Amino acid sequence: MSLIKEVNLNLNLYQLPSTSSIQKAMLLIDENKSGFVCLLDNLQKVIGILTDGDIRRYLIKNANVNVQCESIMNAQFVWVSEEASREQVLKLLDHKIHIIPVLSVDKKLVRIISKDVFPLNLEQPFYARSKSPVRISFGGGGTDMTRYFMENGGAVLNATVRMYSHATLRKRDDMSIKIYSHDLDKVVEAPSLDQVQDKSFSLIVSLIKLIKPDFGFELEIGSDFPVGSGLGGSAVVMSAIAGCFNQFRVDTWDNYEIAEICFQAERLHLGVAGGWQDQYATVFGGHNFMEFNHDNNVVHPLRVKDDVIKELEETLILCYTGKLHHSGNIQTQFQKQIQSSDDVQKLIAINKDLTYQMKTHLLKGKIKELGQAVHQSWICKRQFSAGITDHELDAIYSFAMDHGSYGGKLLGAGGGGYFLFFVEPFKKYQLIKQLTQKGYVCSNVNFDDQGLQAWKVRF
Repeated sequence: MSLIKEVNLNLNLYQLPSTSSIQKAMLLIDENKSGFVCLLDNLQKVIGILTDGDIRRYLIKNANVNVQCESIMNAQFVWVSEEASREQVLKLLDHKIHIIPVLSVDKKLVRIISKDVFPLNLEQPFYARSKSPVRISFGGGGTDMTRYFMENGGAVLNATVRMYSHATLRKRDDMSIKIYSHDLDKVVEAPSLDQVQDKSFSLIVSLIKLIKPDFGFELEIGSDFPVGSGLGGSAVVMSAIAGCFNQFRVDTWDNYEIAEICFQAERLHLGVAGGWQDQYATVFGGHNFMEFNHDNNVVHPLRVKDDVIKELEETLILCYTGKLHHSGNIQTQFQKQIQSSDDVQKLIAINKDLTYQMKTHLLKGKIKELGQAVHQSWICKRQFSAGITDHELDAIYSFAMDHGSYGGKLLGAGGGGYFLFFVEPFKKYQLIKQLTQKGYVCSNVNFDDQGLQAWKVRF
């Protein structure tokens, strides 16, 4: 980083023509109290330095104070350019060089550096970046909905994987905004946030209005996964955006606050039905067991052994069905079922009990038992409400179970997106091949243990 551009010094006190007398130099040195002057040629370029020590040594032998400065100046003086780094200057000062002129490309004096006149860099413009991971949920989906857990308590087991939403944010000099969404393949510009008319940006705008930035900005967003994937994508996008804006705050939000802000924007301001787990999962990252009740939502990070995580990664596959789902519609139907159906209440209770079993299996490294519990949970979940599954989705699941899988589920609210499958050893890649031949896109699972990451970069 180059040196700062502003130092509150009157440079006229530090330079005079090289043809001036040493008497004038003495007067100027006495005035600037720095012990030196820079000497200029007729083009105002610095061609030498004259110190009080140089003058004193000359006067010991000579009494003529009218001699021109250029006759006794040091033309081989030390100086630095405007692009010199702080490190370079510190090394010179530490090398017993007390005064260092900073010269422009055309050798004109720009500023003076010394151990006493060497301020810190001024605040530099910066942009913020962030990335936030998607989650896969093993069990407990639906119990994280407020209408359920306020009376019955909820529990969810999930983990984040290495697919991310990415965001980049920088301030503008005015209050106008520009948002690039590569997920939507759209750009919106407006004089202010309140004047954004494109409803496809409503999720993003809802969050930013809640944040209430006091500056104009440019925001770019892009994701590694398709919209409607069942991976908690809307929460992931919002988490990445909130992470960027958090970098501009002095009093930064903690993980719980970021998750709750994202929940508030989507569930309350925008009115999209759903639970709480997506927001917590993407912000916290890693393998988490989450509990929800009337008083508190608590995220319990699980200490899963490395070998268990590695084996789980080798056991799992993600299968993208190509069908987009609309979680809000499915969740709305589910909320109605919670209130009206005792059978659904019983199924949810079974699902919650299975989630506690899954946590135990995971912590003990019993992956086979974990997969079988996930299978039982899926059997329960697909009876929660209409729209969670259909004949095509059931056929995909049955095919996988007949060709090496021993458990799995459709991720998210249902209706499409990704299946997660547990696969027997020596059968994984054969199943991937067979599902691929049917037109479905399969991928390995790689876990993320960082959650939301955000940082600053200077321009």
